[in-house]
Amino acid sequence: MNNKVILITGAARRVGAQIARVLHARGARLMLHYRDSERDAALLADELNAVRPDSVATWRADLLETAQVSLLVSGCIERFGRLDGLVNNASSFFATEVGDIDEAAWLDLMGSNLKAPLFLSQAAAPFLAQTRGAIVGIVDIHAERPLKRYVVYSLAKAGHAQLIRSLALELAPSVRVNGVAPGSNIWPEASERFSAEERRQIESSIPLGRVGEPMDIARAVAFLLSGEADYITGQILAVDGGRSVLL
Repeated sequence: MNNKVILITGAARRVGAQIARVLHARGARLMLHYRDSERDAALLADELNAVRPDSVATWRADLLETAQVSLLVSGCIERFGRLDGLVNNASSFFATEVGDIDEAAWLDLMGSNLKAPLFLSQAAAPFLAQTRGAIVGIVDIHAERPLKRYVVYSLAKAGHAQLIRSLALELAPSVRVNGVAPGSNIWPEASERFSAEERRQIESSIPLGRVGEPMDIARAVAFLLSGEADYITGQILAVDGGRSVLL
């Protein structure tokens, strides 16, 4: 990935930050998107630029605002002059139980998990076509089998999965489009969303015997962006320790 330019959304922390570290270690230059985590984004950029100067930049954008999506892509082109990869990682995640679903929750979850990946991919597509680049979307194993109490999130991720397959057709042969579907990959920071018993049951059901780590997802993303995957498109790779087999 030497000197390839990758735009990663939600890159300041957690899985997004690990994806950034892995891609940078393989030679990529990065545009790190963030919304609220300015300090974390700046620290990550400083960390990576200390390894390879002037190889990482940051950009703040609210991806629910379509105009800001286009500016994010144009800012990346202005900064680096090209675009080789897009990682649609940014995501909202919270419960929406039937009876309590409101429009604000719908707009947030659908916006971050489906609308933003669509408009980002659309804005990036002409530049990715020039470099025969690739898009990777972070989906969820619950795109196929819904997560109880997470109605809108499950719908949004299902939409993202279909978007990946649709774009693989629309953008071929110049741009490859694939997805990674994590299972349980580090618990949400607001871990009260799952009780201790729920977490125990989920963890005990994973065939490989452990919860996933950000590095598991990052390595899969790196593979799908790389030339080693140049005959793979329209696919969603479950990186879940085998849990989806049991759902």
